[in-house]
Amino acid sequence: MTLRPTIAFAKHAPPKKGVAIVLSAEQGDLGDAAKACDPGNAFGRAFPVADYAGKFGVVVDVLAPQGSPLDRLVAIGAGKLPALSDYAWMKLGGIAAAQMRNGLEIAIVADLPDATVSPADVAALAGGLLLRTYSFDKYKTKKDDANGKPPAKPARVTIHCANPAAARKAFADQEAVVDGVIIARDLVNEPANTLGPVEFAAKAKELEALGVKVEILTEKEMGKLGMGALLGVAQGSSRPPRMVVMQWMGGKPKATPIAFVGKGVVFDSGGVSIKPAGGMEDMKGDMGGAAAVTGLMHALATRKAKANVVGIIGCVENMLDGNAQRPGDIVTSMSGQTIEVINTDAEGRLVLADALWYCNERFHPSFMVNLATLTGAVMVALGSHHAGLFSNDDELADRLLAAGTSTQEKLWRLPLGSEYDKMIDTKNADMKNAAGRYAGSITAAQFLKRFVKETPWAHLDIAGTAMGSPANEINQSWASGYGVRLLDRLVRDHYEG
Repeated sequence: MTLRPTIAFAKHAPPKKGVAIVLSAEQGDLGDAAKACDPGNAFGRAFPVADYAGKFGVVVDVLAPQGSPLDRLVAIGAGKLPALSDYAWMKLGGIAAAQMRNGLEIAIVADLPDATVSPADVAALAGGLLLRTYSFDKYKTKKDDANGKPPAKPARVTIHCANPAAARKAFADQEAVVDGVIIARDLVNEPANTLGPVEFAAKAKELEALGVKVEILTEKEMGKLGMGALLGVAQGSSRPPRMVVMQWMGGKPKATPIAFVGKGVVFDSGGVSIKPAGGMEDMKGDMGGAAAVTGLMHALATRKAKANVVGIIGCVENMLDGNAQRPGDIVTSMSGQTIEVINTDAEGRLVLADALWYCNERFHPSFMVNLATLTGAVMVALGSHHAGLFSNDDELADRLLAAGTSTQEKLWRLPLGSEYDKMIDTKNADMKNAAGRYAGSITAAQFLKRFVKETPWAHLDIAGTAMGSPANEINQSWASGYGVRLLDRLVRDHYEG
């Protein structure tokens, strides 16, 4: 197990113990501060033997020469200079974290030849390091590492850089977002027997300590509001539903807020349209959209974002008992529109229908973005490297795409249109909740579009990216926390000030 390390920042100086991790440019060139860590020229001898040329992400790990106060020397290639993106610096931090192993004293020398390493670069490196060291092992009673040893104390990481004070300030901002990602990961990883709708709402309530106003609507209150779509999903579970309304008002007084809405199905059995047994345990993560919204609100409040933001999550459990809704049932949503339930496993859109309508009617936001692990069909289309993006507004869609490119929480825009909309018409009600096999992600988005009126809106289908996505340099967890960095970037770039 890797415990969360402590991170400090210091002026460039040769480290006096532990492990020194230095960066090198392509061709294996070290900065002056990195060279000072290796007076015995161990790297000079190791680089040719390892055929090391400083390409991005390539690592050389050597024992420190006799007489050195250090235990190990590690070089990590930073590739071509000087154009490293924010995400590239995060990846370097993740790669550095992978080299820490059980070292207690780690020095990372953020120095590159002929390149200015900014405080923001150093902060991104530190953020990537924290994200890489995340692990969800709270339920393990034996927490030995790979070598069978009890876990050590948290590693103490000192990042040596040109301007420690500025790096420390930049890292406070970066750490707010990192902690938001970690909150989202924890929520998605948590088993459903300990995280029901009530418990999820209680977790969100903790944001009040940061200045977020949090309201929790009970099933009785939702009933009075006419949320028949959401309550229909919840009626098969003995665990009552909750809707959580979070408000961070860091912008100008009375300025129109922006809004984020998350699907929070804490466990999805499929209901009467029950899922196959294989892999059903993963449906504890069907609240990845709500987890991302909660993590985002933490990030924005912690870093005191200068924006007015509403976050709404609909938390339910989709189970089956004698009271569960059936295929063929017709429910009335808060909007007054009626829905024929064709498939009880198409439940997330029912939850979002009432959440989106409530958000729009109460707050009149300048835009709404919803996130949901909504369809398996989006994974057939895009795999696990892009989330599906659907939108009625080109400017909002373009800004989301740009934020996805910047953070590498990537999106791919898919179409909407009247031809697809007709596929959810039914003779028995205003619409049906499932249109069959073809264009499954698109028809789900068309369903949601009926509950946003003319408000600019985007739907992110994150079924392939929020859970079970491929491990990478900054995430080794089943739950990725997808969406927190993406949406924080969207807010930061366009909606603050």
